[in-house]
Amino acid sequence: MDSMTLLIIGIVAVVAIVAIVAVVANRKKQSGAAVPPPATESQQAEGVKPVEAKPAETEEQPAETGKPSEPEAETEPESEPAVETERKPEEEPAAEPETEAEEEPAAEPEPTEPEEKPAPAPKAEVVKPEPAASRLTRLKSRLANSANPFGKALFSILTKDNLSESDWEDVEDTLLLADVGADASEQLVEELRKDARVNDEKTPEAVRGMLRDRLLDLVGRDMDRSLNASRPRPADAGPSVIMMVGVNGTGKTTTAGKLARLFVAEDKKVVMGAADTFRAAAADQLETWGRRVNVPVVRSEKDGADPASVAFEAAKAAKEQNADVLIIDTAGRLQNKANLMDELGKIRRVTEKTLPVEEVLLVLDATTGQNGMAQAKVFAEAIGITGIVLTKLDGSAKGGIVISVQKELGVPVKLIGLGEGPDDLAPFDPEGFVDGILG
Repeated sequence: MDSMTLLIIGIVAVVAIVAIVAVVANRKKQSGAAVPPPATESQQAEGVKPVEAKPAETEEQPAETGKPSEPEAETEPESEPAVETERKPEEEPAAEPETEAEEEPAAEPEPTEPEEKPAPAPKAEVVKPEPAASRLTRLKSRLANSANPFGKALFSILTKDNLSESDWEDVEDTLLLADVGADASEQLVEELRKDARVNDEKTPEAVRGMLRDRLLDLVGRDMDRSLNASRPRPADAGPSVIMMVGVNGTGKTTTAGKLARLFVAEDKKVVMGAADTFRAAAADQLETWGRRVNVPVVRSEKDGADPASVAFEAAKAAKEQNADVLIIDTAGRLQNKANLMDELGKIRRVTEKTLPVEEVLLVLDATTGQNGMAQAKVFAEAIGITGIVLTKLDGSAKGGIVISVQKELGVPVKLIGLGEGPDDLAPFDPEGFVDGILG
C-alpha cells in the first residue's frame, strides 16, 4: 500500500506539473512574448524583464523535488507584472505621436501676409517735377490772361492823341490801384511825361516799347534774383539752408513744398523741417508734399513742441544725409506780436549752430496789396529777409505790389506763384512779368 500510494502520488504530481507548464506556455503565446530560457542571462545583465526568466527556473525545480504547491504560488503573481511591463512600452510610443501631431499645426506659419506687406509702392508714383524753364513760359501766358494786368490799362491811355491833364491823372490812379505805391507811381508818371515817344510818336509799338522799358526799370531788371542754393557751390559747402517766414494764410507751407519740387527738378537732394509746431496740420501738410517728390521731412511727434529743436534736428539730418538744400517751415501766427519774432530769431540762432542760414524768404499773398507791405516790414526788421515769394499772383491780384515791395524793402522778388498746381511756382523773371502784364 505504501509503494502504490507513492506511485500514484508521483504520477499525479507529474500530471500536475505538465498541466501547469502547458498553461504557462499558452499564456505566453497569447501575450506574444515567448522568450526562450537561454536568453535570461543576457536580459539579467542588461536589466530588461527579469521576471520572465524566473518561471522557467521554478518550473524545473518541482520536477526534481516533486512539490506542486510552490510553483503554483509563484506563477500567478509573476504573470501579472509581465503583462504590466508589456503594456507600458505600448502606451509610451502611443503618447509620442500625439505630441508630435499637436506640435505640427502650431509650427505652421503663414508667410502670405508678410510677403504682401512690402508693397509700399506709393514711391512708384513719384514723378519728376516740371523744370523751371517750361514753368516760366506757362506762367507768363497765365499772367497775361489774368483779370488785372494794369499794363493794359496804361497802354490804352497812353495811345490816345493829345494827352490831357486828366489822362495823366488816370495813369497815376491806375498805378495806385495796381498797388504800385505812391512814390513809384509818381516817379513813373514824371518819366512818362518827359518821354518823347509819348508826346510825339503815337504808334502802338512805340508806346508799348516805351512803357515796357519804364516798367522794367521800376521792377529792377538788374537785381540778383537767384537763390543761394541754385548757385554753384563748393563740394564741401554743406546744405544750403532756407527759412520760410510769413503770416498764416499766405501759402507759406504750400510754397515750401512747391519749392522742394523746384529743387528736385534741378536734381538736388532736399530735406524739409516742419518747425511750424503750433498749427496742427502744418507738419502733416509738409509731409504730404514731401511724399510726392520723395523728400524726407523732419518733424516732432507732438503738437506745440519747441520749433527751434525741430529746426536743429532738421539741420543735423540734412548734414548727415549730405543734402543740397534744407527748407525750414516756420510758424506765422500773430505777426504783430513780439514773441513770434523772438521765436524766429531763436530758430535761426539754433540752426546756425549746425549750418549757416543763407536764405530767408518772406511769403506774401499778392492779393493783400498794401496790407502785405505792413507784414513785410515787421518781418524784415525782426529777422532780416533776403528775398520775397509772391503767391496768388493771378485772378484778383494786383501785380504792382512787385514794384512797391521791392522799393520799400530793398530786397528782390525771387519767386512767384500763379496757381494752386504743384508746379505753379517759378523763379521771378522781370521781362516775362512785364510782358505778361502788358498783354
